[in-house]
Amino acid sequence: MGDDWLNNIKYKLKKNPTIYQKLIDYISPVKNDRRKDYRIMHKYLKGKTHVILNLGSGPFKLEDGIVNVDIEKYGSVAIVADIQKLPFKDGTVDGVISIAVLEHVKDPLAMIQEARRVIKKGGYIYSVIPFMQGYHASPSDYQRYTISGIENLHEGFQKVDAGTFGGPTSGFLWILQEWLSIALSFGSQRLYRIWFFLFTITLWPLKYADLILVRFPAAGNIASSFYYLGYKK
Repeated sequence: MGDDWLNNIKYKLKKNPTIYQKLIDYISPVKNDRRKDYRIMHKYLKGKTHVILNLGSGPFKLEDGIVNVDIEKYGSVAIVADIQKLPFKDGTVDGVISIAVLEHVKDPLAMIQEARRVIKKGGYIYSVIPFMQGYHASPSDYQRYTISGIENLHEGFQKVDAGTFGGPTSGFLWILQEWLSIALSFGSQRLYRIWFFLFTITLWPLKYADLILVRFPAAGNIASSFYYLGYKK
């Protein structure tokens, strides 16, 4: 998995964030539960202006007023920095967001501790971490978390809410695409890539079953990802 061909493709696509975002929204195997996205943080923050960081933002801009922080200098990145060593003083931001980032960080606990350091008392953290997903380097991929694992990782915060973000169909579909591509490749890396591309562009509509299944109590057993919202006491 050293020279990750898919990551090389993604790196080139990230130079056009609009197209890359549409590809993620439509043909990726993951359907996210938008009712539980980062905006749930807003209803807890008081006052008119807030300083909110999006750590490991990549090329995407969530909304005006949210500051993008990333190790790469994409056009929308305001601060280029190692998100495990943030260039902010203690207790200076109101909120921190990290979406599908912690699996790519060598020491996720160090990142969470850094987030806690820079967040004010009463400030919030919102994280999304994968559970049932295949390997996806960006540029590396280190770990997965269960719902109890993500809560333990954020033990320095008071939990407000946590639950399934990407549903069970998304988890199943991601693994299915990989399994079919591997099985039908007969050991050929070239065939694997062809099948992976074909299954990606044909199977993605199945993920919309998660519009219903994500609400089922057992959805977390094979959820694609989980979210966590907490505040600093």
